[in-house]
Amino acid sequence: MPFSPTDYEPYDFANRRHIGPSPEEMAEMLAVVGADSLDALIDETVPASIRQDDPLDFGPALSEHELLWTMRQIARKNRLVTSMIGQGYHGTVTPPAIQRNILENPAWYTAYTPYQPEISQGRLEALLNFQTMVSDLTGLPVANASLLDEATAAAEAMAMALRTAKSKARRFFVDENCHPQNINVMRTRAEPLGIEIVKGAPEDLDPGTVFGAIFQYPGTHGDLRDFSAQMTALHENGAIGTVIADPMALLLLKEPGAMGADIAVGSTQRFGVPMGFGGPHAAYIACSDALKRALPGRLVGVSIDSHGSKAYRLSLQTREQHIRREKATSNVCTAQALLAVMAGFYAVFHGPKGLKAIAQRIHGRMVQVAETLRAAGFDVEQERYFDTITVRVGAMQPVLMQAALDRRINLRRLGDDRIGITLDETTRAETIERLLSAFGLSADAAAANDGFRLPDDLARRSDYLTHPIFHLNRAETEMVRYMRRLADRDLALDRAMIPLGSCTMKLNSAAEMMPITWPEFANIHPYAPVDQTEGYRELISDLCDKLCAITGYDAMSMQPNSGAQGEYAGLMTIRAWHKAQGQDHRDICLIPISAHGTNPASAHMAGMEVVVVASSENGDIDLDDFRAKAEAAGDRLAACMVTYPSTHGVFEETIREVCAITHEHGGQVYLDGANLNAMVGLSKPGEIGADVSHLNLHKTFCIPHGGGGPGMGPIGVKAHLAPHLPGDPVTGEGAVNAAPFGSASILPISWAYIQMMGGDGLTQATKVAILNANYIAKRLESAYGVLFKGQNGRIAHECILDTRPFQKSAQVSVDDIAKRLIDNGFHAPTMSWPVAGTLMVEPTESETKAELDRFCEAMLSIRAEIAEIEDGAMDAANNPLKNAPHTTADLIAEWDRPYSREQGCFPPGAFRVDKYWPPVGRIDNAYGDRNLVCTCPPVEEYREAAE
Repeated sequence: MPFSPTDYEPYDFANRRHIGPSPEEMAEMLAVVGADSLDALIDETVPASIRQDDPLDFGPALSEHELLWTMRQIARKNRLVTSMIGQGYHGTVTPPAIQRNILENPAWYTAYTPYQPEISQGRLEALLNFQTMVSDLTGLPVANASLLDEATAAAEAMAMALRTAKSKARRFFVDENCHPQNINVMRTRAEPLGIEIVKGAPEDLDPGTVFGAIFQYPGTHGDLRDFSAQMTALHENGAIGTVIADPMALLLLKEPGAMGADIAVGSTQRFGVPMGFGGPHAAYIACSDALKRALPGRLVGVSIDSHGSKAYRLSLQTREQHIRREKATSNVCTAQALLAVMAGFYAVFHGPKGLKAIAQRIHGRMVQVAETLRAAGFDVEQERYFDTITVRVGAMQPVLMQAALDRRINLRRLGDDRIGITLDETTRAETIERLLSAFGLSADAAAANDGFRLPDDLARRSDYLTHPIFHLNRAETEMVRYMRRLADRDLALDRAMIPLGSCTMKLNSAAEMMPITWPEFANIHPYAPVDQTEGYRELISDLCDKLCAITGYDAMSMQPNSGAQGEYAGLMTIRAWHKAQGQDHRDICLIPISAHGTNPASAHMAGMEVVVVASSENGDIDLDDFRAKAEAAGDRLAACMVTYPSTHGVFEETIREVCAITHEHGGQVYLDGANLNAMVGLSKPGEIGADVSHLNLHKTFCIPHGGGGPGMGPIGVKAHLAPHLPGDPVTGEGAVNAAPFGSASILPISWAYIQMMGGDGLTQATKVAILNANYIAKRLESAYGVLFKGQNGRIAHECILDTRPFQKSAQVSVDDIAKRLIDNGFHAPTMSWPVAGTLMVEPTESETKAELDRFCEAMLSIRAEIAEIEDGAMDAANNPLKNAPHTTADLIAEWDRPYSREQGCFPPGAFRVDKYWPPVGRIDNAYGDRNLVCTCPPVEEYREAAE
């Protein structure tokens, strides 16, 4: 029979990419759930009072081919110009082996934060390499597993100094030679904490009047100073000394630890991570041993597993700031793990000799430029420099800047009469020829000015990167195999569903990821001239417009580069608005007890007093308690922070009333956007009463988690708050990060996701996320109690399974269930939050019915094993749950367990052919905390630990 055009049935490629269940599978799932249709389920789940009136309309969804073509046109609007701006951002060469096998590899970029260490050994080892690299280069014994960017790391160091200094002063000295964005971000952080910033030259420091001081090394204009005398003076007065140090310079120059610094911070961007118009880049922080328990963020350490073998884990986990809630001193949750892995591999790839050669080449070429200019009569200010100089050129400045630009070089404008020049790893002989010709000089003049000009008193005397890991055979074959071995030790989203509640581990499609490594997006300096970044600005502006349409807000700031930073930026925006209204006495923030732990930490950082609101029996906000505490706060009420849908996985019916009570008492409503995946296309936060929200682009909008970062947490606000959004990091006020648009290079991912889904696709994704969660809840509710449900017995996008009764009935803990799920081939759901002893499950819309069923079968088989313990058929101390996870070492060893190898190693849900085998047994957390090791230890130490 001939084909007729009327037989054509359009196939929705966009929805089938991101939405797991097929239409036929959805029908089967709806039958299990007991809903007549997907729309009927949504009507029973999402209160009519908060539903949006109009559907999202972004025009037709783009195919992958159309999307990539469109992205190419946008990318071409960015002009690739050699950057010599410096100011903390440098051209770098990402080794192709690292780009292909780390940055572009879903085994690395789809991994979650390593809270389950047994299935995270690969990325934990990579992060331990990063910590060891930082510790070695800074000369300080303890380093964490990365921070967000250099400016926020400097702010964290300031706060750390405040809480550890013996001095009771409230003043903090900032070196005037710090990069301007670092100074401005520290000013923002200092104000709500009551810290007075004192800026000046290092020689003007009065150590008796401050609790700490921070210095840039090399300085923003290129100057090199030894801060040893300042460190001694600070210590004599009970104050803390910090150095912001460039790790590339530390390959040749005296390290902060040798100067007596207590803390060192900086960026590892130039270790193989592209500039990307500002990020993401892994900042670092290192400190003396005495300060290690005050270190913000995450610390990877070494422990032992159930076999006595070495194993990596996040150390001192109770020190995590979000667990401390309103007593927190930092809200750092995740940071930039994927980029820290890249920087660490860059050091492994080059080794100490290779890195030193790169640094020497950079400095040698800077000497060539500086001495050529000096010989030609130009006033080069620095006698001591590494890779940056400042040239005083007077009225010639605009002419010389333009001459350089005509030769495709961006120089740094300093005032009206000076020019800054910074060289980097990408500087070639041809680049120097172009630069010198802008000054009217020839390449021949430069040839005679080679050599080094590092001051002897600042020359590095100590060794670094001596661990064998940095001395691997650097043949690419060996490097690729090492990366593969580490990846194989992990369980990431490319292997199995990661059903973590509130973390929305969904598809990061290949088409969305591809553009971020294109040179037009990757190699742009964040402070490049506006006319060179038109493509970025067009994309970011359109993304802002689309996010405003999705959320009902009037303006967006793309500056916050993590969810926690978004919380902080939102609260600081509220604080600035109150101050503009003459209401700066408002300082109380109401936060439900079920809120994300970063919420109270962020409120504390914003200078607010946290008042906790109780939950009612059904898990909702206790409205009576909320009203009473709002009234008690009176004219001190600044804000409330709510998560919607709630952290209990329910659309609370009273959300509009919560907002109205807050506004009645003069406060502003901060709605945490972590659970926006349950709202897109159905409900808009800005229309139900909220004034500001942060959006986790690394959750709802498909930026990958990368093993604990990158993230983006832009904030949306109503019109009255728009004038108080974060300012420009270099020239404005209220900046919260170093770059104007945060981690701009990953914003194309979210823009591409929206373009390929369209309004209808985004709405369908939300509906299916709700369907998938209700399907799991229905299948498991007979085996596990589902703690919280809405009025119609439905849940939102996640559910909380109650595992607490099993502790009493079978001595089985939530940890035991989490470790047993590894044997089934799954990452565990969120453990013990927001309710201790429970599991919070969020499947997202990306998972197919087959994967959901596999997870349900695994959970039901675990419940059956618990029942055997309860019935006495299985020993309470020696059973598959207590011995989980089972490794190949268990499999081949003598088997003396009262259950079969088959039951232990191949439970329901586990693949037979492609089974994931955890590389280590259950890890001893207590041992790791008692014996803290956070750099790569010699092999002999592992052996001793096992004995």
